[in-house]
Amino acid sequence: MKDKIQAFFNKISPVLDKVGTNKYLQALMGAMMATLGPIILGSFATLIGVFAANQKLTNLQTIAGNVGNVTINALALYIVFLVAKHLVPFFIEGDDGTAAGIIALMSFLILTPLGQIKDGKNLITAIPTTWLSSQGVFSALIIGLLVARFYVYIKQHGWTIKMPAGVPPMVSNAFASLIPAIVTGVIAAVVSYLFLLTDWGSVHQMIYSLIQVPLRGLGGSIGAMIVVSLVMQILWFFGIHGTNVVLPLVTPIWLAMDMENLAAIQAGHAAPNIIGLAFFNIITWGGTALGLVLLMLIAKSKRYRDLGRLAVVPALFGVTEPVIFGTPLVLNFDFVVPFITNNTIVLIISYIVTRIGLVARFTGVQAVFGLPIGIHASVEGHVSIIILQLVIQLIIAPLLWYPWLRHADKKALAAEQSEVKE
Repeated sequence: MKDKIQAFFNKISPVLDKVGTNKYLQALMGAMMATLGPIILGSFATLIGVFAANQKLTNLQTIAGNVGNVTINALALYIVFLVAKHLVPFFIEGDDGTAAGIIALMSFLILTPLGQIKDGKNLITAIPTTWLSSQGVFSALIIGLLVARFYVYIKQHGWTIKMPAGVPPMVSNAFASLIPAIVTGVIAAVVSYLFLLTDWGSVHQMIYSLIQVPLRGLGGSIGAMIVVSLVMQILWFFGIHGTNVVLPLVTPIWLAMDMENLAAIQAGHAAPNIIGLAFFNIITWGGTALGLVLLMLIAKSKRYRDLGRLAVVPALFGVTEPVIFGTPLVLNFDFVVPFITNNTIVLIISYIVTRIGLVARFTGVQAVFGLPIGIHASVEGHVSIIILQLVIQLIIAPLLWYPWLRHADKKALAAEQSEVKE
């Protein structure tokens, strides 16, 4: 049975590897990772703004609100630029994608309905933040990809202004992107006009209604998160980078949910979503492997004790590669059940205790990888979430790993004793 399962995954491994290295998924993941700085800054600004409001520190609240508005509430602007910028280099060697990113940003703004605000007797044109924040994330992804591919098509067919040899690269590149910018801008303006004639009113509203809301319904539930967790760990078990294959598909959905939480908190409301990217990352921190490492420290076999001592410090910071590949957990059927299911179990437990109110809802702040246990969870701004992570990693995880390590430890100890006798 084991051989049949392994043969099956060996057969589909090339397909999964292609998915994990897909240009478009890589561009989306790269763009999402590149927004980490603005997201973290905006997240903390939101928390500071809530504190300032409670303490009636008006000036501090104003500054924090401004920072939040140009980071969290403008996330789609960063994403549309970064998606185009990350995709172009996969197709055109030597092009860093900056020009395509600017064209994508321009197109996004052309497609965004403008508003007006009164300044005394004058009306001033303004850009509402409605489609610049979480509601515009999927529009940003789609527009960024389409503009980047159109830019690549124009460049590859030579429809650009070519400058004579000797012209500085900066000038030459500026003229080379002139035609793509004008053509793409005109198309965006025509599309924007056509959508004014529809019930949607804008391309953003259409994408939000037809794509983002349904996808959130499919991928934004605890059931979907459980499926993602199981698939990810099954792939990891068979030596396939499950994170690279699966996470890019759900990151836009979960990140948008986190941004909704932050926007609600900034407005003084309760967080609407229990799950999100922050929830997944903090609850499944280190793949719960710290519990296994702690048990190894008191193992009877020298093999596991030595590995535990080697892996414990990195594991306290969420770095669990030493134990994953040192045990190994990959293709080790002695640990197949906990390796695949532990993340799912703690996700279910965490969802339940959050749903019934024992643990606060996550704010959606994105934690930086490499923070130690407890500190990693503290960014969510509530002590109950810190306690939850500590309980998961120090109590629940060891209990989940214990029967499996005990069995493997007995085998290792017997092998060591037989070697001594020989």
